[in-house]
Amino acid sequence: MVTAELAVAVPAVVLVLSLCLTGVGLGVDHLQCADAARIGARELARAEDPERVARDTARAAPPGAAIAWDHHGDLVEVTVRVGTPALAGVLGVDSLSCSSAARVESSPG
Repeated sequence: MVTAELAVAVPAVVLVLSLCLTGVGLGVDHLQCADAARIGARELARAEDPERVARDTARAAPPGAAIAWDHHGDLVEVTVRVGTPALAGVLGVDSLSCSSAARVESSPG
């Protein structure tokens, strides 16, 4: 009797543990996306070289992240988007995206 219960319980425990670890991984990826977007927006606001901005933002972002930025008047906005593992679909998440905006610094004059 114990064997039958273990045959049902062990896969269920493995599934729950996998979902929990996926959730933790999504949280880490979200924090990395937010940090990368913040770094990129800050550097663009200081009028840093776009190649440097791309390099520093990609370094802070999760692997495989897509990075985009846009200028809206005196604001710059950086968006970092990353896909998620297939198991995250069970949690209802198919991608993560974070944006950060900063006001362009005026040069002293």
